[in-house]
Amino acid sequence: MSKPRNVAVMGTGTMGPGMGAVLARAGMNVRLYDTRSEAIEAAKGMYEVAWGVLDKLETPDQGGGSVSYATDVAEALDGVDAVVEAVPEKLELKKQVFAEYEQHVGPEVLLASNTSGIPITKIAEDLEHPERVVGTHWSNPPHLIPMIEVIPGEKTSQSTIDAAVEMIEAVGYVPSRLKKEVPGFVENRILYAIMRECLALVDAGVVDLDELDTNVKWGIGYKLAVIPPMQLLDMAGLDIYSAVAGYLNQDLSTEKGLSTTISDLVAQGRLGMKTKGGIFDYTDEQIAELRAQRFGGLVKVRKALSS
Repeated sequence: MSKPRNVAVMGTGTMGPGMGAVLARAGMNVRLYDTRSEAIEAAKGMYEVAWGVLDKLETPDQGGGSVSYATDVAEALDGVDAVVEAVPEKLELKKQVFAEYEQHVGPEVLLASNTSGIPITKIAEDLEHPERVVGTHWSNPPHLIPMIEVIPGEKTSQSTIDAAVEMIEAVGYVPSRLKKEVPGFVENRILYAIMRECLALVDAGVVDLDELDTNVKWGIGYKLAVIPPMQLLDMAGLDIYSAVAGYLNQDLSTEKGLSTTISDLVAQGRLGMKTKGGIFDYTDEQIAELRAQRFGGLVKVRKALSS
């Protein structure tokens, strides 16, 4: 399969508009689909914001790309070469929509899921052609994070994996190929392991929230952005790692449940920025300022890492 010319992005929530902008920038004709007209109207604004961020990143516009919007499944899927699903993270919903997609496209059309952790095998298990289903897990925000995990199901064909990789490389992103699927894939398993240890330290009264963020941002995040884990092991020395891990690993958190810090806040209805309060408190002005600041920071870091 060559680079897809026509791509349907099915779902315009948090991820869809940014994904659509990246694909259109690479010269693809994108159809953004949602069931609700109000979601489509919101997506139009989010798409323009994402396109503006790509301008700031100086991402080349390969020309020939376009975006259109649809609330009818058949219209969205008519004549497409690839489908990228971005509906909410519910297995039964994903199985339902993939079965619907299969009724509207030919057996050669790539069906990709943006799931962040649901096994591809389960999503595809009832389909007539499970071999053309693959996971392509974009990171949020998708127009800023240039890495996409490629996850095969048990029946995913090599040609499907190759087609997904080709699509990712066509937009100038880096594919991270998994050899097999595990819950949460790679990115989220590592992220949630970090979050678990952070919250365990807070729950145990070892460190305050602000101090923990400072420690991770500058002591770990800054370094890992330049020297990733496997390279860092070689740089530090495998003998040093072995000595420290030998006593430290047995003391790290193995918590199987939720942090009390998080569960207590959720019980209070404090869910984060969406409720103007979670671990920290926010005003509308602070939320707008933080979002702009963080997007600007991610743009600068991506440019630096790409140079």
